[in-house]
Amino acid sequence: MLTEGLEKSGAFMGSTDDYKRASVVILGAPLDLTVSFRPGTRFAPAQIRQVSVGLEEYSPALERDLVDYAYYDAGDIVLPPGRVQESLGRIGATVAAILADGKFPLLLGGEHLVTLPVVEALSRCYPDLAVVHLDAHADLREEYLNERLSHATVMRRVVEVLGGGNVFQFGIRSGTREEFSYGRATTHFFPGEILRPLAQVCGQLKGRPLYLTLDIDVLDPAYAPGTGTPEPGGSTPQEVFQALYLLADCRVVGMDLVEVCPAYDPTERTSLLAAKLVREAILCFGRGK
Repeated sequence: MLTEGLEKSGAFMGSTDDYKRASVVILGAPLDLTVSFRPGTRFAPAQIRQVSVGLEEYSPALERDLVDYAYYDAGDIVLPPGRVQESLGRIGATVAAILADGKFPLLLGGEHLVTLPVVEALSRCYPDLAVVHLDAHADLREEYLNERLSHATVMRRVVEVLGGGNVFQFGIRSGTREEFSYGRATTHFFPGEILRPLAQVCGQLKGRPLYLTLDIDVLDPAYAPGTGTPEPGGSTPQEVFQALYLLADCRVVGMDLVEVCPAYDPTERTSLLAAKLVREAILCFGRGK
């Protein structure tokens, strides 16, 4: 049983208590240390779990039902306040344990920096790993406020781990001039768009291990206001759901959903949307019982 360094307070709807049977492991990573505008992402994992009971377990779009899938909610990683490196180390070690058990890690952030230790752990298992990144922001800064480890630099660090040719970025509509230049020169960079270029990429990457990192702010803030750095002009929920369905035919080996910030959405629609994305991800990437 995966218990060391974790704390549980509620669970995602329909999750099993049997870790051994589960193909997907939901893991809260409530990191909230380097956010640049509005803090509060540490409350997202608990909130997403709490509102998940408001959804049905059946997906009409996929014609699949969570009752036919075994997934385990491990709770949240206990992260030490103010210690970025130690927090990242704990995230990476926990994900490595999940991978060693042959399971699919599905992380609930927390800020976007949680992606870095997950990619590092996955790259040791899958040397040909590629990352699919859905986000409003490029996150390609070399540093932010003299810090190399930040949610504003996370994809630059991922490029250093995997190489830019293994990073595919979609929906980007915000960043510095230097970030856009670096992205166009270094990664597979598709500013503003998701579905058309993603369909092309999925065809190219069939059979290759993929990690999906989904920042909730890729959506227009009209649909997802509960985030720390909202950026107008984004995607619709249906576009993001369609992106998941495209990736269902690929070999996705892990995922995170980050940057939900519940305090800025009293309607809870951002957390509900996140919970529905988690449901669809389990149905897309998990294995049936």
